[in-house]
Amino acid sequence: MKETSELIQEMLSNIERVIVGKREEIINILKGIVAGGHILIEDVPGVGKTTLVKALARTIDLSYNRIQFTPDLLPSDITGISIFNQREMQFEFRKGPIFANVVLADEINRTSPKTQSALLEVMEENQVSEGINTFKLAQPFFVLATQNPIEYEGTFTLPEAQLDRFMMKVSIGYPDRVSEAQVLALYRNRKPLEEITPVAKSEDIIELQNRCREVYASDDINKYIVSIAEATRNSRLLNLGMSTRAALALLRVAQASAVINRRNYVIPEDVKDNALSVLGHRLTPSAEARANNLSSEKIIWDILKMVPVPKVS
Repeated sequence: MKETSELIQEMLSNIERVIVGKREEIINILKGIVAGGHILIEDVPGVGKTTLVKALARTIDLSYNRIQFTPDLLPSDITGISIFNQREMQFEFRKGPIFANVVLADEINRTSPKTQSALLEVMEENQVSEGINTFKLAQPFFVLATQNPIEYEGTFTLPEAQLDRFMMKVSIGYPDRVSEAQVLALYRNRKPLEEITPVAKSEDIIELQNRCREVYASDDINKYIVSIAEATRNSRLLNLGMSTRAALALLRVAQASAVINRRNYVIPEDVKDNALSVLGHRLTPSAEARANNLSSEKIIWDILKMVPVPKVS
C-alpha cells in the first residue's frame, strides 16, 4: 500500500478534477470514509452532491449503486426480495441495490419514513435480514446519502434514529465566482467524471480504516469528548443530547483527522474542528432555542467554548 499521506492526496486530487473549489468539503468526506462511517450530504439541488459521490466511487474502484428515493419506493426496492423459483420449488433471494461497496441514497428525504428505516439495519450491522437468512455486505461499505433542505416541497424529516446512523453531515454550498467560472470552462465540452481513473482499491481503504483505529487517543481526549456529551445532555437549548454512538463517532472522526494530518495521536483540535459535522444533524434545538433563533450549530459552538480544552503535551 502507498503511504497514507500520498494515497489521501491522490484521492483528493482525483476528486478535485470533477468537483472544483470544494477541497474542505471533500476532505471532510474522506474523513468519514477513513473513519468507516456513513455520510449525509445536505444542500440545495444542483451544487454537485451526486457528482461528488460518483467521483468518489470511481476514485476508489469500488462497486457502486445508486438508489433514487421517491415517495413510492418500497423497502424491498432497497434490500431485495424473495421470489419463488418454480423450477427449484423454493424461494430465492434477489439482492437489491444496497449490495455494493458505495451506495448513493439520492434525495433520501423524498421517501417515506418506513422506507428510510429499511436502511437502519444495513447501516448499523452491514447486513440484510430476509426471513431466517442473513446476508452480509462486502467490505468496505458506505452509504452516502444526499438530501435537500427540509423546507423544500415533497421532503420528509429523517427520523432521529436514522440521522444518528450517519457519522457526519457535509454541506457542499454554492461555489465562489472563480470556481464557478472554472466549472463552466471545464464542463463546456468535456465530461470530467468519465475521465478519472481509480487511484485506490478496497484493500487500501480497509487498511486506512485499520490505521485510523490504531491512532492513539489519551484519557484526557476521551474525557473531553464525554464532557462535550454531558454538556449537550444538560443544555436546556437542546431537545436531545449526544448519544454514545455520537461520542464514538466524534472520536473516530478525530482519529481520521489525525491520520489525514499525518499524526498517530489525537489532539483537542481534531475533536473541536469536527464537532459540528458530527453533531450538527444529531442535535435538535428546543422550543426556547428556536424562539431565540438559535441554530444547532450556534449551540454547539457555544458548548465548545464552555467545555475546558485539555492540554496535550
